[in-house]
Amino acid sequence: MSSIMLLPVLETERLTIRPLVMSDLAPCHQLYVEIRWGDSALSVEANRERRRSWLEWTIRNYEELARLLQPPYGDRAVTLKDSRRLIGLVGLVPLLAPFAQLRCFGNIERARFTTEMGLFWAMFPAMQGQGFATEAARALIDYAFETLHVGRIMAGTEYDNLASIGVMRRLGMRIERNPFAEPAWFQITGILENDHANS
Repeated sequence: MSSIMLLPVLETERLTIRPLVMSDLAPCHQLYVEIRWGDSALSVEANRERRRSWLEWTIRNYEELARLLQPPYGDRAVTLKDSRRLIGLVGLVPLLAPFAQLRCFGNIERARFTTEMGLFWAMFPAMQGQGFATEAARALIDYAFETLHVGRIMAGTEYDNLASIGVMRRLGMRIERNPFAEPAWFQITGILENDHANS
């Protein structure tokens, strides 16, 4: 069982999705700078050190999660096959949110939080708009559905993140909008059911 929990290197037509390694620190740090995910209250060096700590934890996490028979959560490097250049990150992540607030799950105001398997992606701005996020995310979905037999995958974003909503649509996700004002960060959810989960 643990072998399937250790996510292998995945390949698509144009991409390789692989585990991160410490030599990925510089491009990962640059990605976070370019998409403005760094902590603006910290210096450049402090942000880089925070990214180093995150990368060390991420690398250790691959084997530790597999050893505990837990899902292969965490970021993976998305690289171009021809040049091996790191162009972004993609990963499976645990999501904790009041999903029962969504119309498809009950439309219950102030619903309790539950967990779902989530999908995450982030691409360098220069690499966006070329289908790379969709291609990388599709590879992870295929693994999660076909090998891990996950019944459903979700993704979340903000109301105004049209690029991410577009990726969700291209992946075949149903787009659900939180009909309530709270919590403020729980805005758009993409939902993809595994139609073959019980076959």
